[in-house]
Amino acid sequence: MSGTEIAALVASGAFAMLVLVLAVPILRLRRTVDATTDMIREVTAKTGPLLDNVNQTVGEVNTTVGQVQTTLDGINLQLVRVDAVTGPLSAAAANVAKVATAVTGASNSPIGKAATLAFGIRRALAARNNR
Repeated sequence: MSGTEIAALVASGAFAMLVLVLAVPILRLRRTVDATTDMIREVTAKTGPLLDNVNQTVGEVNTTVGQVQTTLDGINLQLVRVDAVTGPLSAAAANVAKVATAVTGASNSPIGKAATLAFGIRRALAARNNR
């Protein structure tokens, strides 16, 4: 055997040892990859129904929001009707306040007092004559 053949034999032995040394971590890595693959399959299997539940919940929330919107529209319609009713009442209350102010002002003046006295006398005389 020549030196080249011996060197080739040593190199091939070293390569074989390297392959054997690296085979153990590669086999362990294969187990890790298998476990990771199983875990991903399990997560995928559980994620589908979970997403279906989320979609159903979002659909129900959208339905509820639509019902709330319909209710708010009804409330706004009723508020418009209340405003339509209270508008004339507000004007009537203002007119009553003006009349009350005018009556108060008239009854506090000397002419108003004299008119009230004359009315009272006339009424008393009418009541006396009716007896």
